[in-house]
Amino acid sequence: MGHEVTFPAGFDIPYIEGELKKKSVENFIEFKKTMLREQEGNIRNNDAILVLNFEKKGRKNYIGGATFLEIYKAFELGKKVFLINPIPENIFTDELVGMNPVVLNGDLSRIG
Repeated sequence: MGHEVTFPAGFDIPYIEGELKKKSVENFIEFKKTMLREQEGNIRNNDAILVLNFEKKGRKNYIGGATFLEIYKAFELGKKVFLINPIPENIFTDELVGMNPVVLNGDLSRIG
């Protein structure tokens, strides 16, 4: 579709968090801080974010804490926020509604 994609921080090492948690709390903390800071730069350097909020462990349209922080950072920086599926019912629902993301309902052609 002609969009340039930047993958999230840590995308290329998907299981590292669990491994670090088992080995060392200090290493996990440093990793997590690094990933959060790196992701801020990714958001800052892009026009929008696309959240792939699929079902996870039985929770429909799941958005976890780290993803919520990414959405908030994009909102704070005036970036567009796209959700592939509707806003989930969870602890962040009111805040997500207030940030007014574009809900794509699975239709990527609506990104613009």
